[in-house]
Amino acid sequence: MATVALEAKDFERTITDNELVFVDFWATWCGPCRAFGPVYEKASEEHPDVVFAKVDIDANQELAQAAGIQAVPTLMIVKQGQIVFQQAGALRASDLDDVIAQAKALDLSKDGEQGESAE
Repeated sequence: MATVALEAKDFERTITDNELVFVDFWATWCGPCRAFGPVYEKASEEHPDVVFAKVDIDANQELAQAAGIQAVPTLMIVKQGQIVFQQAGALRASDLDDVIAQAKALDLSKDGEQGESAE
């Protein structure tokens, strides 16, 4: 599955209607964002069961501010409607793969490790 451009009007519905959502907050002028883009895109193709969204912070300033984004790129992971991971900085492919595996394995059920971070 390719990445999805996400805007403020779609954000809430996207994170509540999907089990696991990765959100890349980025900007066109950001060098590290351009470096991370292909890594993120490749991961989206390798994990079609996960929604990989991208939010352009310049086009969605209010959303970026509401999400507490202070640097780009910032990766946010939402599982079952809860933010379970948020980190600024471009990840290497191997680190992103690790974060994806941890997020998929994270159990937020009452019997699981509720509140655990995917870090």
